[in-house]
Amino acid sequence: MNTKKFLISGLVGGIVYFLLGYVFYGRLLSDFFHNNAGTATGVDRAMDQFVWWSLVLGNVFQGCLLSYVFVKSNVISVGSGLVTGAVVGLLTAASYDFIMYGTSNLMNTTGVLGDIGTFTVMSAITGAIVGWVCGLIGKASVTKA
Repeated sequence: MNTKKFLISGLVGGIVYFLLGYVFYGRLLSDFFHNNAGTATGVDRAMDQFVWWSLVLGNVFQGCLLSYVFVKSNVISVGSGLVTGAVVGLLTAASYDFIMYGTSNLMNTTGVLGDIGTFTVMSAITGAIVGWVCGLIGKASVTKA
């Protein structure tokens, strides 16, 4: 496996996930998710109470998941990254959200479906960028050889 490609594209993916998470969850859809919370109360942290290292680390790991899949399956373009990212995002969110819905009261069904859709779109966008970065690093490696 190309470790350099994995690490760089994984870090880029983590940064993109972090920024998109702020845009989608923190700004555009915050009211939607607030209105579709489950019966559990007191589970959301206010932004000034976020555990930032954990939030950043989680996004980097998610970026690394895409990067790992992309490097192993030779995804090296925006288009293939978009599609593969969407599929990985859909499967990740659907598995996590449906398990959480079945075992907790964090979201109602509408919230679950909204989260799956949101994360799928975020993963498609992130995947397009990670695929592009993987392609750039691949070209740079060929040029040096």
